[in-house]
Amino acid sequence: MITTQVILKKGREKSVLNRHPWIFSGSIERIEGNPENGDVVDIWNHKARFVARGIISLKSQIRVRILTWRLYEELIDDKFWHDRIRRAIEGREALEIDPATDAFRLIHAEADGLPGLIVDRYGTWLVAQFLSVAAERFKPVIINTLAELTASQGIYERSDTHSRELEGLVPVTGPIWGEVPPDLIEIEENGFRFLVDIKAGQKTGYYLDQRENRKRIMPYLKGNEVLNCFSFTGGFCVYAAVANAGRVMNIDSSEMCARLAEQNMLLNGFGHREDIYITADVFEIMRAYRDQNWKFDAVILDPPKFAHNARQVKQASRGYKDVNLLGMKLLKPGGALITFSCSGSVSEELFQKIIFGAAVDAKRDVQIIERLSQGTDHPVLVTFPESAYLKGFICRVW
Repeated sequence: MITTQVILKKGREKSVLNRHPWIFSGSIERIEGNPENGDVVDIWNHKARFVARGIISLKSQIRVRILTWRLYEELIDDKFWHDRIRRAIEGREALEIDPATDAFRLIHAEADGLPGLIVDRYGTWLVAQFLSVAAERFKPVIINTLAELTASQGIYERSDTHSRELEGLVPVTGPIWGEVPPDLIEIEENGFRFLVDIKAGQKTGYYLDQRENRKRIMPYLKGNEVLNCFSFTGGFCVYAAVANAGRVMNIDSSEMCARLAEQNMLLNGFGHREDIYITADVFEIMRAYRDQNWKFDAVILDPPKFAHNARQVKQASRGYKDVNLLGMKLLKPGGALITFSCSGSVSEELFQKIIFGAAVDAKRDVQIIERLSQGTDHPVLVTFPESAYLKGFICRVW
């Protein structure tokens, strides 16, 4: 029986009634009971009326992550997690993802009603991130359900992100079910092949959210010399080569990523090209190219997250403006600027304003040709705008 009740301050229940899944510590008037970290709690408004049920995290500013708004019909137990996981997997099956693709996101945390749980499929392997106390509390049933519902060889944990630390949880990585995966896994994406390091690569090993965008930008790269910034393991480079782009200059701060990018080009039969792989600070190299008056037909900007929370948005905005300003100055007239932000705290509206500011400072006319976002396997929950984190523009710069 649930004995803990979280009582909200007067006027603080609106977001909960609007089915936003987070309750911050500042919205709580008091807690009746003595809950332990990860316990199920009921949320009540100041008039003692039930509004939702969730998991309490005693060390996080997100004090409660809501799982249901139903008082009697839905208990937070093993069956609940099993049913939610099955629903998420069935949702991916309904997408009818290209049969020439065997890597995609199975579970997208709050957007799938599973707070803090990320699960990505890489061929016959799964990579899971337990990023909240809620997911950590029910880890055994989550693992068992994934093993039951997916034909995977093994499940590897990559719970090593900053968001987990904010929950008061220690980083954890390693195999948690089935076989131990090899150091590099070969996947297929839109018919192209990639080697992925799920043990040490960024995020869960690969930027699955860019799958559809990599394909979408191909018409803008044909025959063009491309500057590919924050190139990671060469996803955009492979698609550029398939599109018959000219030379691609890839820049990333990680030597390991640069080596893997070269391997991925070879894997797809592009060892004959004269592409360049540079390990360096992207901002420094772009400034050096600007000072040397280098020009490219297309510039791709896919930087890592600059803002991890709302307090970092102002600083992140300066970083996004700086890199886009440099990108514009490095483009020939009529060149394509393909630019992204994966910072959830930076809205698409703000990102467009940043591009506007960069265009003014660069003294260039910039047209937005297309708007890009995360793939369909990364759904956006309409009551949780934070789940719409990836935004991008294909721009024509004159």
